[in-house]
Amino acid sequence: MGKQYQQLQPKQIDFIQQQKIFFVGTARTEGRVNISPKGLDTLRIIDEHTALWLNLTGSGNETAIHLEENNRITLMFCAFEGNPLILRLYGQATVYHEQDAAFGEYIGQFGTPLGGRQIMKVDIDLVQTSCGFAVPLMDYKEDRSILKDWAKKKGEDGIRDYWKDRNRKSIDGFESDVFKNEK
Repeated sequence: MGKQYQQLQPKQIDFIQQQKIFFVGTARTEGRVNISPKGLDTLRIIDEHTALWLNLTGSGNETAIHLEENNRITLMFCAFEGNPLILRLYGQATVYHEQDAAFGEYIGQFGTPLGGRQIMKVDIDLVQTSCGFAVPLMDYKEDRSILKDWAKKKGEDGIRDYWKDRNRKSIDGFESDVFKNEK
């Protein structure tokens, strides 16, 4: 059954790198809890205590807005193929926007994807496994190209306009720092 670790183990890192989807859980002190699925090639394990992920443009900006006020985070991975397993990474996350120097330092980990809105650096302080016996077996078919196609069609200026229109406030009305260094 479940076990806890103070850092990622090599076998767990291998498991994470094979996953096609993971889930992110965040919450501000007040307001709704957010759980977001994340896909595509957006996650990097830097070492046994550090993960980076590129937060792509989406219909909302809940994760970043939550983390700007309360940096606690959980990443969850489920085995939908092979041996059952649920793996959770608990920690604190730092949000880097494209205006931040750290964004420029880390973006090379992901190439130059169009639509990358923030980079989240997760400092992992607890790793937990659980059985995953009730998680269904599902076959991976392919990544969807819709978001990449949409971002390409919009272009950089169109994406920034979209952020201004759709990503400045959370569903609870909290402001985003997506344009924090712009006047």
